[in-house]
Amino acid sequence: MEKVHFCEQDLSAELFAHYQQQSVLGVDTETMGLIPARDRLCLVQISDAAGQATLVKIAQGQRVAPHLQQLLEAPNILKIFHYARFDLATLRYHLHIHVQPIFCTKIASKLARTYSPKHGLKDLVQELLGIELDKQAQSSDWGRPDALSPEQLAYAANDVIYLPKMAELLTAMLRREGRWELAQQCFACVPTLVSLDLLHYQAVFEH
Repeated sequence: MEKVHFCEQDLSAELFAHYQQQSVLGVDTETMGLIPARDRLCLVQISDAAGQATLVKIAQGQRVAPHLQQLLEAPNILKIFHYARFDLATLRYHLHIHVQPIFCTKIASKLARTYSPKHGLKDLVQELLGIELDKQAQSSDWGRPDALSPEQLAYAANDVIYLPKMAELLTAMLRREGRWELAQQCFACVPTLVSLDLLHYQAVFEH
């Protein structure tokens, strides 16, 4: 694993300046559950294309993170997620961050890898990069008041450091198969889906 930094509540000025210079970033979140209105945001992970990752611990009740907000809303930096719909919802609900522009490796995988039913992060990293991720810390207490365990820190970093490379490889596949424009249209729809999710709308597009 490349170098991993840890910050409390927001990016440090030095790391903020570093990530502002990047054209793409991998981004992920860890929460206490899957419902933003119920389950708090505990950690935001950022990685550059070289694999330098930063884990930002979000305090209970925290509602702002100015450096994170400015970075994740910067129009000149592509933010890469795996299942962006959830991460965008939790970032918007808890920190009022409207992330843009985005790339979702799960959407890209479903559009490009139609030969496979497996589109989880572990499956993608295994196939595209030949690396097997350890997902044992996925279901763990991310809100613990003491320091996160080494296993949690390694898991959180691994969830972002491979995203830029995977986005590059998936983009090549999408272009090759003539589905790149369709993927971009799907990415553009995600913020609208997030708005519907946060307002608890269901089945809006069904008959």
